[in-house]
Amino acid sequence: MLTALDIRDMLIIDRLELRFEAGLNVLTGETGAGKSILLDALGFVLGWRGRAELVRPGAADGEVTAVFALGPGHPARTVLDAAGLPVEDELILRRLNTAEGRKTAWVNDRRVSGETLRALSDTLVELHGQHDDRGLLNPRGHRALLDAFAGVGAERAAVRSAWRALGTARQRLAEAEAEVDALRAEEDFLRHAVEEFDALSPQPGEDAALDTRRRLMQGAARIRDDVAKAHAALGPQGAEGMMGDAARWLQGAADRAEGALDAAIEALGRAVGELGEAAEGVERAMAALDFDPRELEAVEERLFAIRALARKHDVQPDDLGAAHDALRSRLGALDRGADDLRALGDEVGAAEAAYGAANAALSAARRSAADRLDRAMAAELAPLKMDRAAFRVAIAPGEPGPEGADTVQFVVATNPGAPEGPLNKIASGGELSRFLLALKVCLTATETGKSLIFDEIDRGVGGATADAVGRRLATLAEGAQVLVVTHSPQVAALGRHHWRVEKEVSAGTTLSRVVPLDAPARIDEIARMLSGEAVTDEARGAARALLTG
Repeated sequence: MLTALDIRDMLIIDRLELRFEAGLNVLTGETGAGKSILLDALGFVLGWRGRAELVRPGAADGEVTAVFALGPGHPARTVLDAAGLPVEDELILRRLNTAEGRKTAWVNDRRVSGETLRALSDTLVELHGQHDDRGLLNPRGHRALLDAFAGVGAERAAVRSAWRALGTARQRLAEAEAEVDALRAEEDFLRHAVEEFDALSPQPGEDAALDTRRRLMQGAARIRDDVAKAHAALGPQGAEGMMGDAARWLQGAADRAEGALDAAIEALGRAVGELGEAAEGVERAMAALDFDPRELEAVEERLFAIRALARKHDVQPDDLGAAHDALRSRLGALDRGADDLRALGDEVGAAEAAYGAANAALSAARRSAADRLDRAMAAELAPLKMDRAAFRVAIAPGEPGPEGADTVQFVVATNPGAPEGPLNKIASGGELSRFLLALKVCLTATETGKSLIFDEIDRGVGGATADAVGRRLATLAEGAQVLVVTHSPQVAALGRHHWRVEKEVSAGTTLSRVVPLDAPARIDEIARMLSGEAVTDEARGAARALLTG
């Protein structure tokens, strides 16, 4: 509920402090007195887009502060929490506008953006007038209004969930189809590449092993002759034979040498043993260096094949196994493609069926609610002297989406036999006012905590019809705060709280001010509204009669 509105240096208001109450609040005054300025100021602090130049001429800046009382569970609390702002029972909005056009806003003394203000305003205030395109007259919002009246939150949530699931299934199918199409475009390459890999079958580490073996065989050809010469020099025709001869000669002479040759014989024995070990080592080396030239050729061919395949696929030789696996995986995906596409197509079909079922349930609930709203509107239009008019919620098939597949529009016919059409196209000014009021009465039960503002919604009606409009507004105000800007004395008389907006000229400057009216002042104001500038006793009597009901 709006509890206070303070305005400083805005348009023709220098300083104004208003305190509002629950129930029906009415603002009256002569045309041009500044009633619309109050709405402009309130719209400014709520972040609505309006006049570009709001600062009072001669002032450096203008400021508007609005105070709201938030009950438990008020939707504004959710907005505040999501924005990281303090959540308290009292909500203070303040917005400053400099003469140069710069705007700054605060919520509970925290700096905020205009978007945050507008998000809060959607939960705090709803403005209605004959030319209102923010609320009931905007066909794009009719479906949401019907859904709120119907109370189909669960059905809408089910449709949104089914729509998301359907979108996911369709995306997966589209991605799989694109992948299969891409694989089909390179099928020949994939099959040839996999066959090439399968035929060669490179093993991890094989490149290094083959390179080592090749270098060993290539080196063996160069050193084998020297090793063979060394083997011959150490053998029976070389050192082994000569040392054997020396040993025999020394053994034959040892008996006559009286021990002088014993040390030499022992040393020669040791040398013969070492020589034997050397000869065995050389023999082993020769065996290792002994290879078939055809083996070298085979090793080189395989090594070159492995390296050529690695260059072809732009990988290192040791990564050929991973490249092989990737190619086989892609080829497998292509071979499985038809089965995968069928499975994903089945998922899409199931998701479409689930969405269809959820949408059908939501659509049925909407149609049932539309019938109830039609009947409720008929009951509301009769007291407003429009019992011959007809209202209908038109539901038609539309594009499927997260909110279902229904288009919703409020259509009316003002007289029996007259063609029906969109609410904002068919009704005249006075009729439109009453249609909007009836709609608001029917739809208010679905809203919580909003202050409802009606800007001259009673224009174009008078007498008993104006009285009926006032009584519906009073009924509406029983469960909500309602602010009405009105020129109708019948409506003004039904207000619980009454303010008069008036102009005054001070030191050559025109200013607007708002005066709260007590009981005698209300009589005079309503009398003025009845009779014009010259207030007569008869007009006062009529005003008293209106106030007493």
